[in-house]
Amino acid sequence: MSVQNDLSPGSTGDQAVTDMEDNEVFLPEDGQNVPSNPLLQELPSYQSILRRGTSFGGTRDRKKSLRNRMASSVKGAQVRSLSDETDIQEDELPLRECAICMEEKRKLRNRQQARIRHLTKWEQWEQSSLKYWKKSKDTTKAALHHLQLWRCSIRDIEGKFGTGIQSYFSFLRFLVLLNFLIFLLMFGFVTLPIIISKYGIINSTAINTSSQATGCEVYVLPRPTLAYFYRHIIDFLSGTGFLELTYLFYGYYKTDNVYFQEFKYNIPLAYLLVTVAYLLVSLLWIVRRSVLGFKQNLVLDEDRYQTFCNKIFTGWDFCITDVHTAKLKHSSLHYELKTDLEEEKIREKIAKRTRKDKCRIYFLRVFLNIIVISVLAGCFYSIYRATVFSQYYNQINPKPSFIVGLIVEYLPSMVITFANSITPIIFDVIIQFEDYSPAFEIRFALMRCVFVRLASIGVLLFTLWSQITSCSQMNCAPCGYNYTLYPCWETRVGQEMYKLMMFDFIVIAAVALFVEFPRKLIVTYCSWKLFRWWGVQEFAIPQNVLEIVYGQTICWIGTFYSPLLPAIATVKYFIVFYIKKISLMSNCRPATRPFRASSSNFFFFLVLLIGLILAYIPVGISIAHINSSKACGPFVNFNTTWQVVPRTIDTMPEGLQNFFYGIGSEAFAVPFFVVICLIMFYFIALAGAHKKVVLQLREQLQMEGRDKLFLIRKIMEAQTDVRYRNKNYSRGYPSHAKGTSREQPSSGSEIQPYVVGLL
Repeated sequence: MSVQNDLSPGSTGDQAVTDMEDNEVFLPEDGQNVPSNPLLQELPSYQSILRRGTSFGGTRDRKKSLRNRMASSVKGAQVRSLSDETDIQEDELPLRECAICMEEKRKLRNRQQARIRHLTKWEQWEQSSLKYWKKSKDTTKAALHHLQLWRCSIRDIEGKFGTGIQSYFSFLRFLVLLNFLIFLLMFGFVTLPIIISKYGIINSTAINTSSQATGCEVYVLPRPTLAYFYRHIIDFLSGTGFLELTYLFYGYYKTDNVYFQEFKYNIPLAYLLVTVAYLLVSLLWIVRRSVLGFKQNLVLDEDRYQTFCNKIFTGWDFCITDVHTAKLKHSSLHYELKTDLEEEKIREKIAKRTRKDKCRIYFLRVFLNIIVISVLAGCFYSIYRATVFSQYYNQINPKPSFIVGLIVEYLPSMVITFANSITPIIFDVIIQFEDYSPAFEIRFALMRCVFVRLASIGVLLFTLWSQITSCSQMNCAPCGYNYTLYPCWETRVGQEMYKLMMFDFIVIAAVALFVEFPRKLIVTYCSWKLFRWWGVQEFAIPQNVLEIVYGQTICWIGTFYSPLLPAIATVKYFIVFYIKKISLMSNCRPATRPFRASSSNFFFFLVLLIGLILAYIPVGISIAHINSSKACGPFVNFNTTWQVVPRTIDTMPEGLQNFFYGIGSEAFAVPFFVVICLIMFYFIALAGAHKKVVLQLREQLQMEGRDKLFLIRKIMEAQTDVRYRNKNYSRGYPSHAKGTSREQPSSGSEIQPYVVGLL
């Protein structure tokens, strides 16, 4: 039986391949021949289409598409008609990318060389240039990959502990590169021109203080004098003393303009633009890196029906080479399967809940969330009181003793660290009584921890700003801030960010050295059952990610007040990488209860994006709302930092002034907003259309799977029937003993093209 007889009239091999891309399958047209082979009419997909077409009513397009689908289902029987097109595609590919044997590659190479001889010189040069460019591009990529930071270390971690922990260290490497880029921006465009001008290489002008408020311009910098050794330690850890006389903080930047040979370099404008630039670069880089993880996470979330098959058949991490880690991976897969079964039970339990049960659970959740809010309020109030006490104590006692001074300086940081350490334990206990699913419990608890860590920074800044802007004396009102306590409030905020950064690093190193290492020794060399039950410290990926995201948020906020803070963050994360690596190799073990997003970078970059959005708020308020200091910094002659922009525009030619003022006017903003909304609606509609296509393709895959099973079952029945008839024929029985004819052995060969076309 010919396969071509089963196709609709006028259909070809190309048409059959094109028809496979159809998104829907429909009924055949009235008056036209349905597929002549009754086997195709028995397919589960065809029967489903008939039922669907009967229930919804078929249209001409729906009927036409079914004919195309039936033609495309036998694509495998028409491979020869597509051989020429396949050869052309293979000729365009490099030999190493063709999945063919060596003999076929030699033939393909001969065809390519023969084709080149018939080309013109220009076409030959163009083709050779294209090949050379591709080869150079691949070589450059391979060289950059070979020079990648910590490539061997991360690959070793991946081999011993799997891709989950490897993704954490890759994320840490990303933050090192990001902070180094921010440092290059701040140092190259702000710090370096001022340093060069100080040595007389180029000319510069210092800021001319034009403030008319009495006392606003007074800012006495500490002079380098002989002091006790412990005082230098306090200054180094708190950012005071000799560090205020460096380019680390905002108050030391007192240059207005730097003059090159051809133009005048505006330092205040450069300071503001670089601040906007590093925030924008961070946003774009994070979004670019998170898109890949979002696509993977979206596919995994949509694939709920095959979750058990995916975990059993594709859940193993073949990068693991360590036996102990393999056992942990086995237990983690067992835990995930158990969690999925628990979630199914919880869904059934939720579906069977009565109204009384729902009221009881909702009342309990409201009560427990009131407790959570109370805990958060207590933490935030403690941070507020610690910050106020630390600020006023330094004003009353400028020279305390070593221990007292160090504790007072780091009191807000210690309270924040204590709150970040104790609240996750409380939240883990509370969430067990809220009756959520296991997966939602982990996500919800983590989001609470993220809120605590990032909101604590906001509370600290709010406390500082309330102290800076509160002016009880009338003589400080003209300055717009409390200049008696904060003559250079930007430097003071930068010092607080510096202390948070230093204390966070001290805590990370101290935990690894004085908590995880002794615990490893006790569990290893002590035979008590209590210590054995205690076990080795688990390397919890979400908590470690929250630690470095918390530090990165501090860096983003503090860079405006401390331009060289990204350099400190780069060195900090560089050292933290080795601390965490040594601790993982020697003191810790992978978590037996894994976080499901640990194998994907989407969770990491989502939390990092939340931290970046939080950093926008205080930096934006400092730039646009709070009056800049009149005694220090590059914005002495401006009421706010943003005022440097309109003043710079006023110095431009009239045409540029009209252009920038036009961009900032309502006549441009309203149409721009409308266009952005239209573009957004377009992409939303496009995403909806893509989602429908994905659902249709998924349904088509399911139907093709059913068709495969049906055809395999049919061909097995045909083969069994052939063997039975051959057995009867050899014994001399008539071949129609089972109601079949002697020509029926060909039924297996008749079914085979359709099986090939679907398989």
